[in-house]
Amino acid sequence: MEHISQLTAEIRDETAYPDILVISRIFLPKEAVIGEYIYNRCLQDPERVIVLTASCSGDKVFDQGQQFPIYRWSYPKYWHSGFLGSILKPLVNIVCSFVLAIKLYFRYHYRYIEWGHGYDFPSLLLLSYFLPIRFFIYLHGNDLLCTLHNPVLRSLFKLTLKRAEGIVCNSSYTQDYLRTALRLDTPTHVINPVIRPEKFGNVASPNNLDDLRVRVRQTYNIPETAIVILSIGRLVKHQGFDLVIDNIPLLMTFGVDVHYILCGQGSSESELKSLAHRLRVDKRVHFAGYVPERELAGYYAACDIFAMLTLLDTKPNSMEGFGMVYLEASYFGKPVIAPRLGGVLDTVQHEENGILVNPNSGYEVFQAFNRLCKDQQLREQLGRKGKELAKRRTLHRALYKSEAINAIL
Repeated sequence: MEHISQLTAEIRDETAYPDILVISRIFLPKEAVIGEYIYNRCLQDPERVIVLTASCSGDKVFDQGQQFPIYRWSYPKYWHSGFLGSILKPLVNIVCSFVLAIKLYFRYHYRYIEWGHGYDFPSLLLLSYFLPIRFFIYLHGNDLLCTLHNPVLRSLFKLTLKRAEGIVCNSSYTQDYLRTALRLDTPTHVINPVIRPEKFGNVASPNNLDDLRVRVRQTYNIPETAIVILSIGRLVKHQGFDLVIDNIPLLMTFGVDVHYILCGQGSSESELKSLAHRLRVDKRVHFAGYVPERELAGYYAACDIFAMLTLLDTKPNSMEGFGMVYLEASYFGKPVIAPRLGGVLDTVQHEENGILVNPNSGYEVFQAFNRLCKDQQLREQLGRKGKELAKRRTLHRALYKSEAINAIL
């Protein structure tokens, strides 16, 4: 990791002409969907990008192994948890990203800023007036919502988006919501997240996946012939884990030897365990707790069906911008059962890599589970198509097409 105090040092030869400053308060090695999204973007053009982000645990070792320079601001240790940190961190993010972006400009003379999310946007707005740069801003869902309920923030956010060269949305749903809420003329682009295989460790070979499948099933005493349904996410009410548990005794009644694994933690865990106990399927519903990203491959390998029946979250600052776990399941060749909801529609195509259902329809949900549990050929067909779809990607350099055309002219 290069520290800000080293700004007078010589630019390394391999990054002699970077012209894009990528700014995000969230970046690897911290596990987060936004951080993963931005890191994958940087890997597309390592010779062009400089990263400015917040510090996190393990960042020094991580940063030293990257192909592009990374600069970080830090927080006092006693801020990492507690009320004081939650209040002061956003202010520090705004001030540090603004000041350090200006310092980095005098070192690199970058021409563009790519702002990794809608959070802390006042810094970006100020930078657009202080520096001779153009900028793109990424929006993921909740970062868009959090600005819309405050009239002052909404007005400033809209001004920021109007000044942007372009807006990058992580899903068509986020794009549609943005257009409806703010009605802007700024060009918008949908660039879905992609899968980075290295995230899951060295498990690419079929033999490794077979070993992981056996190991996870043995951990929970699940027979090889049983059907395993998997869900991954925060154990909260709107994620619909209870809807899956409700279907376990029904499937057993129809002769399906079925088990259900939940990876995650959350406020609904005790309630879900009680539900499984009441339905007398607690021996078939397995709570794995928090599972690190590098270990998730084993769980994807162990399952036959991936299911997340997310309901519409009515919280004012919550929106399902993109269904990353559905994409990961498809990458591992697993058929998906998912709701017809939001960004999920960018990931799951009905009857191609999964089955879309109305999670409020018990009949639809049961028919999807029953159909996939009993039809191995269909599971394999949807899984194969899912692998193909998971490899699709739009490169961020497409944002600079006009620049390339002008260079030719």
